[in-house]
Amino acid sequence: MNSSEFLRFLRARSSVREYVGEPLDQGDIDYILACAQTAPSAGNREAWDVVVVTDEDLRMELAVAALEQTHIRDAAAVFAVCANYVRSMSRYGERGILYAVQDATIACTYMMLAVHARGLHSCWTGTFNEGDVRDILHLPTHIRPIALLAVGKGQPPLVRTGRMPVEEHVHREVW
Repeated sequence: MNSSEFLRFLRARSSVREYVGEPLDQGDIDYILACAQTAPSAGNREAWDVVVVTDEDLRMELAVAALEQTHIRDAAAVFAVCANYVRSMSRYGERGILYAVQDATIACTYMMLAVHARGLHSCWTGTFNEGDVRDILHLPTHIRPIALLAVGKGQPPLVRTGRMPVEEHVHREVW
């Protein structure tokens, strides 16, 4: 893939909130997780974990915890991506909290791109009641849920959202 193809690949991805109900096969799940494992991480601590949720009842509970966002319920799977503070703090102390969050978000980004590469769809969801998600998934206290990545065969939006010009984000040398 050359750089132009890569940019087209990135621009073709969009968040999908309508799913058709087809289950994911284990090969898709394994591929998504293998791609996440390649994500860079601070000090190679790989301070992220993921709970793969395919059970319909659990997805329903997660949808409620995500403020009734139905795409969480309707997706074939939800990848609950978590920061593992202990893994990172063991080397970096308090700064490891930030590094664990960064590791988890990078891993989730790689998962989202892996989903797109498989011809599937996803929606990164960051709005949820953290305590409820923690309880539903029985997360240990040193694990923090960072994102719920809904994954499945979906219906991409007919209208794509616009993006700000890159110049709105970029500052050269100093602010």
